Amino acid sequence: MRNALLSHVKRVIVKIGSGVISSEAGLDRTMLAAIAEDLCDLRQQGLEIIVVSSGAVAAGKCQLGITGRPQTIPQKQAAAAIGQTRIIRAYKETFIDRGHMVAQVLLTRDDLSNRRRYLNARNTLSTLLEYGVTPIVNENDTVVVEEIRFGDNDNLSALVTSLVEGDLLIILSDVDGFYDGDPSLNPDAKLIGVVERITPKLESLAGDSKGTLGTGGMSTKIKAAKRVGLAGVGTLIVNGRTPHILRKVFAGENVGSYFLPAQSKMTAKKRWIAFSKKPRGKLLVDEGAYRAVVELGKSLLPSGICGIEGSFERGDAVRLCDRQGNEFAKGVTSYSQPELLRIAGKQSSAIEATLGYKYRDEIIYRDDMVLTIEDKEESDA
Repeated sequence: MRNALLSHVKRVIVKIGSGVISSEAGLDRTMLAAIAEDLCDLRQQGLEIIVVSSGAVAAGKCQLGITGRPQTIPQKQAAAAIGQTRIIRAYKETFIDRGHMVAQVLLTRDDLSNRRRYLNARNTLSTLLEYGVTPIVNENDTVVVEEIRFGDNDNLSALVTSLVEGDLLIILSDVDGFYDGDPSLNPDAKLIGVVERITPKLESLAGDSKGTLGTGGMSTKIKAAKRVGLAGVGTLIVNGRTPHILRKVFAGENVGSYFLPAQSKMTAKKRWIAFSKKPRGKLLVDEGAYRAVVELGKSLLPSGICGIEGSFERGDAVRLCDRQGNEFAKGVTSYSQPELLRIAGKQSSAIEATLGYKYRDEIIYRDDMVLTIEDKEESDA
């Protein structure tokens, strides 16, 4: 079955967790080199590989005498500045020994929230792949602040998969895959080999535990799998510390947990709106506007807006919520917050008379909107 699932795969994103290539003593160069060897083997097989590698903070904190998780952002940034050079050097040495090149690509959320920078990042990664170079991607921890963080590299790997239109996301974790219980607490917990659909019940099984080295637990991996699934891409979670695990994957062995992609998928633009573009505000809408958007697939008009929160400009993303504040969609607004304060609740025909100009009748056009409520995935149709 795995051979059939992987038969179409050409472009692979491999996310390597901190718990795989790091320890309390710092960077595990032996483990990193072993994984890098497998990555080179995949390159030899004709696959395009993009690596999203964690571990910079863990690799650098020991040099500063920090034990445990760094407690402040400056500590983390200093550790990342040291550790990132160690990690990229380790990848470079292994790849060069096998006749391949790597390139370091550091991103912040702002790079993917801005459409022009998003496309520039995609063009850079695509060009590197065309030249046979393997990009090593990480969050730019040395300059990032909370407002522009991805949150964790599981999320980053999902965004990169969407960015480059990858065919498969492989998450190398420090566990064998996704279990129906916590194997550290329940010895009878069973590994789930194939997940057909990510349900709220399944998400609740993931919990939110985190290790001392990384920032994400199984919950963030499930969210990553859900996100790339909406792009029509499968996710495989395997134990990165298992010798030659990547070779086993592409030999068709039934290792880890494979998350099937959703049956319908979003367009590239809607994936960017849903997952990359950070919302700057919130629009509360009445029951009629909610039904029009969710049930009838209509655009949002000014007459349905009954509340506005946040400060945003035309072209920013905003959340769409019902009167109780429950989010049901995200979209790119055609009008700024000051403009909406003047036209909210009015008919579209009154926009020009109120503002003295009009961009369009719709506040959020349907093609610039994506539903975010459960079981409302949108397709290219």
